[in-house]
Amino acid sequence: MLTASESALARAVLVHGPIARSALAHSLALSPASLTRLVRPFLDQGVFIERPHMVDGLVGRPVTPLDVAPEWGRFAGVKLTGDRAYAVVTDARAEVLVRGERALVSTEPEAVCELVADLVGDLLADLATSDAARLRAAGVSLGGVVRGGRAEFAPFLDWADVEIAPLLAPRLGVPVTVENDVIALTEAEHWFGYGRGIPGFSLLTVGAGVGHGLVVDDRVVRAAAGADLVGHVPVAESGPICPLGHRGCAHMLATASILAECAGALGRPAAYDELTDLALTGDERITPIVDALAEALGSLIALVAGLTQQRVVVLAGDGIGLFAAAEERVQAAIAAARDPRADPVELHVDDSGFSAWARGAAAVAIQAAVDRIVLGKSSAV
Repeated sequence: MLTASESALARAVLVHGPIARSALAHSLALSPASLTRLVRPFLDQGVFIERPHMVDGLVGRPVTPLDVAPEWGRFAGVKLTGDRAYAVVTDARAEVLVRGERALVSTEPEAVCELVADLVGDLLADLATSDAARLRAAGVSLGGVVRGGRAEFAPFLDWADVEIAPLLAPRLGVPVTVENDVIALTEAEHWFGYGRGIPGFSLLTVGAGVGHGLVVDDRVVRAAAGADLVGHVPVAESGPICPLGHRGCAHMLATASILAECAGALGRPAAYDELTDLALTGDERITPIVDALAEALGSLIALVAGLTQQRVVVLAGDGIGLFAAAEERVQAAIAAARDPRADPVELHVDDSGFSAWARGAAAVAIQAAVDRIVLGKSSAV
């Protein structure tokens, strides 16, 4: 296990590299001598490498920046829904190298793990001719309550108290980390995405449900991981009735609710991508629905920003596509719901859909791999 100083160093290089030693020493409050002692085992272990010389902006002379070694490994991330598995393979900074998806033939844990192993194997085969780095770890994310790697309650898969890691790890031959999907995505945005370098922000996800992730003092809040946090918060005086009987709650933003509302307006079912296209072209049949959704989303963003006191909000999820057609109205709703003296909300949108969810799973696998680094030994798994 790494010490606190070693862990902070590994994270700083992983997230911000290539980075000059002077900048590392400054950010970690270390003397040059102390930093050198900390860095040396990482170089010897092959976790870090030294990049070609660059000019250091702090001291104005050539330096040799530190970076994570490309050969340190590849990481698989898998997002499970009720009927599909979405997978990516990334580098150590959660940059997606290849992606794929597959329909679940069964939601039995053994069958799911077999399918996931085959899917990840196919993705690794796609990389084989151009990538010599081996798979180091894998992550799996799913909707529901996940504690200690156990899926205590995963409603979309109809799981209760299911241990996935012991079933999947032998099939992949690497350690497996299992996490709630919103928590995993929050970690990805925190370390590698729009929240990188920001000590506090909220994440709102829109998809099969509406989720909320929170970062405070540079740490992801995990106390209620997987529990319903914002899905049924009132956001509109009128609106569709959710499955629990609430009218105008945040569940109206979920994709199933949107599809149902728009099907009624169009007189036929329509796929979400088609609705996004219709909204972008200003189709009058669904414009009132899109406007109402924009108002609801803006109200929810303002509420979350106010209650958490985090003015940065990241929007993500497979159901965020309609935002592009309603951005101005969302922004207006946010402003209307906040005190005019309050700082404006800084809004970022991750519109990469299911790839973002799978990348979140890869991110928690990367974090777990960092925690498993053993310096001074022959293996850094």
